Amino acid sequence: MASEPLHRVSVEEYLALEGRSETKSEYLNGEIFSMAGASRLHNLTAGNAFAALHQQLRGRGCEAYTNDMRVFAPAADLLTYPDVMVVCGDPQLTDEDIDTLLNPTLIIEVLSPSTESYDRGKKFASYRTISSLAEYLLLAQDRIFAEHYVKQPNGGWLLTEANRVEDVLDLPSIGCTLALRDVYDRVIQPAQ
Repeated sequence: MASEPLHRVSVEEYLALEGRSETKSEYLNGEIFSMAGASRLHNLTAGNAFAALHQQLRGRGCEAYTNDMRVFAPAADLLTYPDVMVVCGDPQLTDEDIDTLLNPTLIIEVLSPSTESYDRGKKFASYRTISSLAEYLLLAQDRIFAEHYVKQPNGGWLLTEANRVEDVLDLPSIGCTLALRDVYDRVIQPAQ
């Protein structure tokens, strides 16, 4: 997320501006922040995660989206583009837009040096206000490392970390697994 807001607007104004814009921006508490482009490693990591999940979700009533699908967390006043999202069941979309999801089940963010603390902190806090969200996965792009948060019945979040190429994450909310070997294919070369 950029450090300086472009200007303060309503959600409706943001959506209208975003619909005409050639670049993506994030909306947070009335401010619009331009989003920087992603690196090759960032794109490979996100793409690999999406591909692995998309393949497993076929015919199962869930849909996976890449970073062109926006998510809205109304309670946190946040509209943003996660790297990967999955929704199970019927997708709930905003009235006017077919590209803004209200009910993600899983959100994946690939960590970048400029957004890492935001993705772990304020952004995750905003995502936690979405009642349908059951899992949040953070993936490093510069090393084999995943932080996997699973919402517990009491509303708390349980963290599991994985950092070996042979590790496989269980994603219970969508009934899938995610092998770090697949996520980091052509991203990080394991030591021989």
